[in-house]
Amino acid sequence: MKLLDLEQYLAQHTYPGRGIALGRTPDSNKVAVAYFIMGRSENSRNRIFEETEDGIRTRAFDESKMTDPSLIIYHPVRILENGMTVVTNGDQTDTIRDHILDGHCYRHALNTRAFEPDGPNFTPRISGVVKPDGNYNLSILKSLDGDPDCCCRYFFEYDHAAPGVGHFIHTYQEDVNPLPSFEGEPRRVAIPQASAHEWAQQLWASLNADNKVSLYVSMIDVHTGSRDSVIINKHG
Repeated sequence: MKLLDLEQYLAQHTYPGRGIALGRTPDSNKVAVAYFIMGRSENSRNRIFEETEDGIRTRAFDESKMTDPSLIIYHPVRILENGMTVVTNGDQTDTIRDHILDGHCYRHALNTRAFEPDGPNFTPRISGVVKPDGNYNLSILKSLDGDPDCCCRYFFEYDHAAPGVGHFIHTYQEDVNPLPSFEGEPRRVAIPQASAHEWAQQLWASLNADNKVSLYVSMIDVHTGSRDSVIINKHG
């Protein structure tokens, strides 16, 4: 199957919502991680990514304009002491982290969660876990065709990830109302041999200028565990 050009894919979608891309660089020495957020409302657009001791968090760019923080303020990335990286589009980041620290797996954690309670969209919860050896998992929790009572949980696990290959998942299939959930398996995308800064610039340029809010990119060395990370915010 032909690999998709992620930048081209993003350029063709005005509002993919929030997205996670994970994969191995062509030399197989690094795991590439990207997470972005977009927004159509003033409240969603009024955010930035901010670095923390163990990853990143979202916060309001202008605190006076924040109206409802419940689904938009969270820690998208948590780096665990065991070398795992958890990246999600909501507060399930902490659910996954806590369950892993208690000796369980990410599936165990996500079986306690469901899609976001923001009908009629019922935004999916998308999550990724990167292991120290470079293998990774992706998942999506979404409603069954907008049914608020039925949560569908899908898990995708990638062992011995192929060099230069990544997988991309996002929240919304297309930019219509109500917003339909992502469909199918994560998209197979090409991962470039690039620095975190270079890849971040390419991805940022591909996102819709009106809707893009923030982007995080990290390149993790599978041999040393060192990380090269970049944050780009529309504001600030």
